[in-house]
Amino acid sequence: MDVSLIISNILNPPVLFFFLGMTAVFVKSDLEIPPPVPKLLSLYLLLAIGFKGGVELIKSGITQEVVLTLIAAMLMACFVPVYTFFILKLKLDIYDAAAIAATYGSISAVTFITASAFLTELGINFDGYMVAALALMESPAIIVGLILVNLFSMDEKREFAWGEVLQEAFLNSSVFLLVGSLIIGFLTGEHGGKVLEPFTQGMFYGVLSFFLLDMGLVAARRIKDLQKTGVFLILFAILIPIVNAGIGLLIAKFINMPQGDSLLFAVLCASASYIAVPAAMRMTVPEANPSLYVSTALAVTFPFNIIVGIPLYLYGINMFWR
Repeated sequence: MDVSLIISNILNPPVLFFFLGMTAVFVKSDLEIPPPVPKLLSLYLLLAIGFKGGVELIKSGITQEVVLTLIAAMLMACFVPVYTFFILKLKLDIYDAAAIAATYGSISAVTFITASAFLTELGINFDGYMVAALALMESPAIIVGLILVNLFSMDEKREFAWGEVLQEAFLNSSVFLLVGSLIIGFLTGEHGGKVLEPFTQGMFYGVLSFFLLDMGLVAARRIKDLQKTGVFLILFAILIPIVNAGIGLLIAKFINMPQGDSLLFAVLCASASYIAVPAAMRMTVPEANPSLYVSTALAVTFPFNIIVGIPLYLYGINMFWR
C-alpha cells in the first residue's frame, strides 16, 4: 500500500483537528465545545453536502449508472445488518447483536464528508448523486435491525410502535435535512450553486475542521467504554468495515463506477452510524447496551476509517481498476 496516501490523509487539516481533540482529552485539557455548537455544525455539513449533491445531480441527470448505484446502496444497507447480526449473535445477546448490526448497516455522514474532502485534495472527481446514496442508506438498517429483534426475541410481549419507528428512521433531522437540501440543490441548479457558493463551499473546510475537533473530544472520551466490549467487538469494529468496503468495491467495479464514486460507495458501506441509529435503538430496543454500539462505532470504526480506511480503500480501487 502507498504510505503516502495515509500521510496525505493524516496531514489533511480536518483530520489533524480530530487528533487535536483526542489529544486534549488524553492530556486532560479543559477544552470543550458547548453542546449546541456541534449540532449546528453537523446540520451545516448536511445542508452543504446535500445542496452541492443536488446541484451536481441535475448536471449528471438520472442515468442508468445512478439508478444502479442507488439500488446497490439500499441492498447493502439491508444486507450488512443481516450477516453481521449472525456474527455478533455468537458472542452477544439478541438485543445487543441487533443494535450493533443496525449501527454497521447504516452510515456515517461525517466519514462520507471527510472522504469527499480527501478526494478534493487529491483532485479526483466524484458525482453529486452519491449524496442520494448516502441519504438512502441511513434508514433501512434501522428497520432491518428491528425486524431481527422481532424474529429472534423470545419475549412475546414485546411490541413496537412502528409508526414512531418509521418516523425516526425516515424523518429524523439528518435524513430530512439531507434529502431536503438535495432537492433544493436539484431544483435551483447551477444558479443556486453560485448564489450559495460562499456558504456551502467557502466555509465548508473550516466548519468540518471544527466539527472533527469536537468528534476527537467525544471519541477519546468513549475509548474507556471499550473496556466493556472486549477484544471480540474491537476486532469486529475494525475488520467488518474492511469486509464491507471490499464488498462495496466489487459492486462498484461490477457496475463500472468511476474512481471517486467507488471510494465514496466503499466508505458508505464501511462506515457505521453513531447518531441516527443509536437514537432509534435507545427508543425501540432499550434492552441493548448503548455503550456497546456507540463506543464501537464512534471510538473504533470512525477513527479507523478517517485515518487508515479511506486511503486503504482508495488503494484497493487503484489495484482493482488497474
